[in-house]
Amino acid sequence: MNNRYYKEYFKLEREHWYFRARNKIIMAHIRSLVADKQNLNILNVGVGTGHTSELLQEFGAVTSIEYDETCCQFVQETLDIQIENGSILALEYPSNTFDLVCAFDVIEHVEDDEKGVKELKRVCREDGVVVITVPAHMFLWSRHDEINHHHRRYQRPQLLELFKKEGQFIYDSYYNFWLFPPVALFRFLNNLLGITKETEEDTGSDFTIMGKDSWVTRLLYRIFHSESFFVTKHIRLPFGVSLIASWRKV
Repeated sequence: MNNRYYKEYFKLEREHWYFRARNKIIMAHIRSLVADKQNLNILNVGVGTGHTSELLQEFGAVTSIEYDETCCQFVQETLDIQIENGSILALEYPSNTFDLVCAFDVIEHVEDDEKGVKELKRVCREDGVVVITVPAHMFLWSRHDEINHHHRRYQRPQLLELFKKEGQFIYDSYYNFWLFPPVALFRFLNNLLGITKETEEDTGSDFTIMGKDSWVTRLLYRIFHSESFFVTKHIRLPFGVSLIASWRKV
């Protein structure tokens, strides 16, 4: 990837209605988990252009890891945060180090996701929490997944199986529930008819569609963001475009 890609993705992560709503949902869920705790030691794995690390600073000191070396360099030149080049498959930290370990839309990029999750659990302290998000349902697979170098999309039982040992789930659910029908229809038609022609240089593939601010995108934001209620109340949704899960090490 080149610097133009990262500059565009940097803006996308901070301004696109999807990312703004998704990040608010994730942070609201984390807030519900750590309401009685302060100054956490946090690991954020696969930070991309760094916005989730900026948001996580609300809860404590954040250590940021990104696999793509060029992306690391871009973030260090652009933001006032430290970011380390590293892999989820070999986290260079002692076991039981972090209070909160995050991997937002990361393990689908890793062929050996079981090993990646094992590392997330290893570096998490006892009574610490791992929070993870992944894309859901292989029948939603599209050119978007290929461009973003995904190995898979997940079913809920498949994700739970990765975390079955050494701890317990606090909450796990599909999310992006309300918009699931139009997303599924669009993916089906796009796969069938080739409505969009994404390339490797497209910053977000699906995200580039309806990215500009309008009454439609503002409505989509409100619809998606309304799911914060469910994740903060730990109400499980039956299906969705993505999955979110929080797991406590015991």
